[in-house]
This record gives sequence, C-alpha cells and structure tokens, in this order.
Amino acid sequence: MLQVKKLFTDKAKYGRFGDVGHCQLMVYKEDADNYRNMVVRPDDVWVATFPRSGTTWTQEIVWLIMNDFDFDKAMKIPMQDRFMFLEVKHTKLLVPQKSQSIDPELLQGLLSYTPSYDEVHAAPSPRFIKTHLHFSLLPTNLLDTTKVVYVARDPRDVAVSYYHHNKLLWDYTGDFKSYWNLFISDLVIFSPFFPHLKEAWALRHHPNLMFIFYEDMTKDLPSTVKRIANFLGKEATDEKIMKLCEHVDINNFKKNKSVNPSWMAKIGNPNSEGFIRNGKSGTWREQFDKEMVAQAQRWMRENLAGSDLRFPA
Repeated sequence: MLQVKKLFTDKAKYGRFGDVGHCQLMVYKEDADNYRNMVVRPDDVWVATFPRSGTTWTQEIVWLIMNDFDFDKAMKIPMQDRFMFLEVKHTKLLVPQKSQSIDPELLQGLLSYTPSYDEVHAAPSPRFIKTHLHFSLLPTNLLDTTKVVYVARDPRDVAVSYYHHNKLLWDYTGDFKSYWNLFISDLVIFSPFFPHLKEAWALRHHPNLMFIFYEDMTKDLPSTVKRIANFLGKEATDEKIMKLCEHVDINNFKKNKSVNPSWMAKIGNPNSEGFIRNGKSGTWREQFDKEMVAQAQRWMRENLAGSDLRFPA
C-alpha cells in the first residue's frame, strides 16, 4: 500500500478483506460482521455498484419510481437523506481533515453524510440503501429477501471517473496514468473491480436482482426506466417516464443540489471536476495513450476469460 500513500495526502491505513481481497480502510473490520449479518427487510430497495458506475443516477431513478414520481420532494431532500450509504462511515475517513475546518457548509454537509451502521440498521421502513461492497461481503439472504438493482460500467470509464472523484474527495495528487496503474492493480478502495462485477453477474438470473449496464442507460434511458419500474412492481406511464428522464438529464442533474451538493466541491482539490461530471460513455478514449489502450485490452481479456460477461459496445 506504499504506492497508494505516495499519491494521496491522507494517512489512512488500508487492508484487504474477504476471499476476494476487498481493498478497504482498516476501520472497515469494525462493522464487517455487521454488514454480513445485517437484517434485511422485504421492503428495502438496494442499489449496488462499483464506485462511479452510475450510482447516484440510478438512486434518483429508483427513489422516484418508488415514491410515485414525487419530483418536488426529491429536489428538496438531499440524496443522502433519502438513500443511505451503507458503508459511508468508513469512506468519510479519506476526506482530508484540513478541509473540514475551513467552511461551515462543508462541515455541515459532511456531518449529514456520515451515518453509522447502527443508524442504517435502525432506520424506519422503507429503507433505500446503496452499497459498493462485493456481494460476498453483504448479507447472505439479501436477494432472497429484497430487491437489488446492480449497475455495471466499462472499467475504463469507471477508472477515469474514479480518478476525478479521488481528486475531488480524497486529495489524490498523481496523474491519471498513475491512477490507472493503481486501478488495474486492485489498489483503490472497493477493488478488485472484476470480482465485484462477476459476483453480481453470476446472480443476474435471480428474480430479485436487476443487472443493468450503464452504457444501456446512456443509449436508451426511457427503456431502462421502464424495465426498472417493472422490476420494482411499479406503474410508470410514458409521460412520467419522460419527465423522469428529463429530470435526470445530465444538464439538469448537475444543477440539482439534492444530488450534487455545493459543499462537495469544497472538500479536496479545487481544480477537480464536480461530483456529477458528464454522464457519458466512451470518454476514456480521451485519456488513454496507446500503451494504456493495449494494457486495458489485455487486462480486460485476462479477467473476462471463461466468463460470458461483456460490456456493450
């Protein structure tokens, strides 16, 4: 982990957990058993992803479908108050301490964004929960009890988005190429990437799991919204679907302070891009040189060998 510490200003301690060697802060072990043995409720709705795979986008869609397309309420209540981040208590420790004493809005935002496991466990129903943990680290009866929407995204785009996210929230100081090497070496939080996706892919036929590709969402969002509504057992008229699609259009989404709060821009590198970026697919091509393109192809081919998991073109 020395390579990681050289490129981040934080001094947090990292470790690996579970059979897949899940990369996480050492403090994760305090609640590891709680996550695995958590009591899941039938009326929970979960969104699971590897970070920067369209998580917030999907959360907003799911919440609105489950709350009768109440756009006014969604705009007024911050996402973190509508959709709890299961393991956020641990990821908050990566936020640079020097930033937390500078701005009152930032401090208030951070305090509202850091629930503990006990708070998630005790929250009233229905609970909306997001997680970046591998399925093998989540409750064993999760899918037998409630519905989960899982979103997968091309790892090259994930790496680009995660790089900007690390600059914004965790004071990453290196360049993208250095970050890419961390990413494919499973040295970023919530890695390894491919076991995360393949665990979900293996469960894709379970009636309580909906496996979605981010790329399909960007190509035909109305159809994806309709599929999610059907999966969740909710009625969605064409009019409501189109209104929802307009609501989560990237140009509107970036301006929506309930999902893209201004305090997040004050956490890390002032030159970083925002929490909500561009909502596009394929932008990795603008960041990769020839060596990285070949490296990515080789890495993806090796990790997908023996699997029928493929990313949409």
